[in-house]
Amino acid sequence: MGDAITSAVAQLIVNDLAKQVNMHAQYAIQFESQFEEMKRELNLMRSYLTEANRLKGNNKSVKSTLSELQELIYEADNVITDCQIREDYLRMKGNPSCLFPYPREIYFRYHTGKKLTELNKEIVKMHQKLRTFVGPITEKSRSGESSSRRTRWTSHIFDQSEIVGLSEDTRKIKEWILSQSESLHRVGIVGMGGLGKTTIAQKIYHDRQVNVRFQKKVWVSVSQTYDELAIMKGILRQLNAEDSGTDKGDLLTRILQALSHKSYLIVMDDVWSIDDGWWDRISKGLPKFIEHNSCIIITSRNDDVVKRMGVTETRIHRPRLLDEDESWSLFCKFALFSTKGKCNAQLEEVGREIVHKCHGLPLAIKTTGGMLSSKPHSLGEWRRICENFREKLVSDSESNISVMASLQLSYDELPAHLKQCILCFSIYPDDHEIEAEQLVRWWVGEGLVRGNGTETATNVAFNYLSELVSRCLVEAVQRRNFDGRVYSCKMHDMVRDMTILVAEEETFCSFNRGRHIATVNSRHLGVTRETTFQSLAGNSKLRALILTTTNCIGFNRKIALAEIKTLRVLDLSCVKLENICLMDLWQWITSLKRLAYLNLRDVAKLDEIPDSIRKLWGLQILVLRECKELKKLPTSITTLPRLAILDVGSCPSFSCLPQGLSRLSNLEELYGFKIPSPATTEACRLSEVVALTQLRVLQLDITEESAVEDKELAALKQLQLLRVLSINAGDCENKDIIRKLDNLSPPTRVEELYLRHFLGETTPAWLNPSSLPQLQYLCIEDSRVLNRMSENFWGDNEGDWNVEGLCLKFLPRLGETWETFQSAMPALKYLEVSHCNSLKKFPCNVEGLGYWTKPEEEEEDKEEQDVISCHEGDSEGEFEDKH
Repeated sequence: MGDAITSAVAQLIVNDLAKQVNMHAQYAIQFESQFEEMKRELNLMRSYLTEANRLKGNNKSVKSTLSELQELIYEADNVITDCQIREDYLRMKGNPSCLFPYPREIYFRYHTGKKLTELNKEIVKMHQKLRTFVGPITEKSRSGESSSRRTRWTSHIFDQSEIVGLSEDTRKIKEWILSQSESLHRVGIVGMGGLGKTTIAQKIYHDRQVNVRFQKKVWVSVSQTYDELAIMKGILRQLNAEDSGTDKGDLLTRILQALSHKSYLIVMDDVWSIDDGWWDRISKGLPKFIEHNSCIIITSRNDDVVKRMGVTETRIHRPRLLDEDESWSLFCKFALFSTKGKCNAQLEEVGREIVHKCHGLPLAIKTTGGMLSSKPHSLGEWRRICENFREKLVSDSESNISVMASLQLSYDELPAHLKQCILCFSIYPDDHEIEAEQLVRWWVGEGLVRGNGTETATNVAFNYLSELVSRCLVEAVQRRNFDGRVYSCKMHDMVRDMTILVAEEETFCSFNRGRHIATVNSRHLGVTRETTFQSLAGNSKLRALILTTTNCIGFNRKIALAEIKTLRVLDLSCVKLENICLMDLWQWITSLKRLAYLNLRDVAKLDEIPDSIRKLWGLQILVLRECKELKKLPTSITTLPRLAILDVGSCPSFSCLPQGLSRLSNLEELYGFKIPSPATTEACRLSEVVALTQLRVLQLDITEESAVEDKELAALKQLQLLRVLSINAGDCENKDIIRKLDNLSPPTRVEELYLRHFLGETTPAWLNPSSLPQLQYLCIEDSRVLNRMSENFWGDNEGDWNVEGLCLKFLPRLGETWETFQSAMPALKYLEVSHCNSLKKFPCNVEGLGYWTKPEEEEEDKEEQDVISCHEGDSEGEFEDKH
């Protein structure tokens, strides 16, 4: 099924080893020789991994060796993680007893050194095995490589009788094509594998009106294994032009000549990548005559590829899934071909149930129908296929146009880091809506995603998720309208079936006939009502446990789960504490030495966190949001050396964070920082935040009891990396607090600002374009008092706002006009308004929920100099000028 985990994890291990040896030399010196040896062997082995993964399907020895290697790599990852956690802890403690270590430290060094030596010996053996297997096999397979490589070539030829439910698709695209008056119009058709993109393009290509419109037509099947020279020659052959030679510049000139002074339609079907610049070179060779209105249609599974090829968002068509009636109609064309679509009522009932399991995906319906057409039309046979639908679809679909093979192409094309991430979707049930925040924090917590020099791991993870959406493997259910950030997502069941196949093979998690289960070999577990923890007995591999469709775990110290010590990710959000001994639960949680992500969001009756949380040296993400009864955190929370995200937002009973928060030097996101009252002597004050130099996101909560000293007002100014600032004023009517808020000094590099429940009559003085020159998104909401923006808000002669997104909600007295906002915010692209009845002349509903998006402006033709008028000069001269 392709290289999913082994090479990707090996890459992470090598990177971690380099970091371990180079950045933490003062501690890594204890194991430097072992680390260097492991790094060397894994680096050498990586050259064999890709080839070995390609061959493993046909060679049991290679597959067995890769499986053994995967186990070793996970073990190596555990040892490295243990070393890093211990180093970070010792650094926070000031590296005590380096020369004269405690007995516990001596034991750790001895045990770790011995383990590393053993691992290195085994990795060397694996390296030798791979070299022995892969070398000869690779040489033997060279000659047949091109024929064995999976590819997918498409043709403009199609069977009109197979088309169902595409009338609206073709109508819309034809309207785009036939109504345009551009020199070269571009249209994109984007969607997941099997959705019918090629079929739609074929229907357009053969449409009568389209044939009348264009003098020349060319169909180019690009596919994954495209060859630029072959594409050029193929275009020339379809244009009945000479295609001999290998000089690309010469071939490009011939294409230009063959299309000169003609209107033409080119379909670029199944485009996967344009990274090497082949499209730029070919597109520059296409003539662009003002009078001829030519067109290029591009189909792809990747939204980003189509846009990079010059298609604007308004000219991208995303085919929908078929509805039930359309699905049945298409199914009948294949499964009931011999009876012209007729069958008895009982057979139809089972048939419709089978079709329902295809979830509207045309390729799945066609494949299933074709499979059934060759089988007896008996009720018993169809019922057996319905009951074993997933297994039948996989085992009976062996051709390269089968459902799983088609979807597999999308998976194979993913870079290694995305292959790891997409397998995480396999633990969620069918049609489950997944919170993006939970998903990306899982990736970060387990180490599947790392930060880089400019972006935090969380931002990188959100980018990865956006890329999976762009590649049409994941569907965004809810997005932030301003910038498209995904809030929640889901996966089509057919794509999920494909990820399950890979996840099973890669031992990512365990399944029984497609149903996710807990076993002794489980590495990742999504907990449902049916999950039985007893089957985890003896498990020493589990890395992630997440509640998906249940809020009950029935935990006690005697169940098998209590023996698991290997978790890195534990998400118990919304869990019910009834029938749970809280002391047993915390004793287990704090024994998880590698735990990096702990989510206890919205856990009822959780009123405190024990001091023993200090034992979680590896904890990076702690989420306690919406714990209604949580009152405080222990001071020991400030001794967690790796903590990067702390979320205690929306905890109404929570009083304050403890003193010493400044020790959390790696903190990047802090939600629910309550500014304390003067009477709370052991509370963390705003002045302590200054030391959190890595902070990117800060949510401040203010209450009637809060007190801010004048010297603290400039504290935020020093947080130079802060990009997101949220101030929740809590409907505080204390005039002193409102005045103090007016004198805050936020850092100038803030990009997103949220001001909530602020009871000033005007916005704070610092909310102006000079103080916040990089602000891109502004949200002001929930104020019954605010009636106008301050004079400072509108700026002065020195410059306007750079804000692109504006959100105004529940501000009933705000009486500004749309013209004033437009004037002050010339870059504004997105507006959201809700229940702001006094706003005047706005372009959307202000009393209910209203949206406005700036109309997509007509782009200037980037190749304006290449657009040729048919009435100027002769053709030969034009070619000379152009080349």
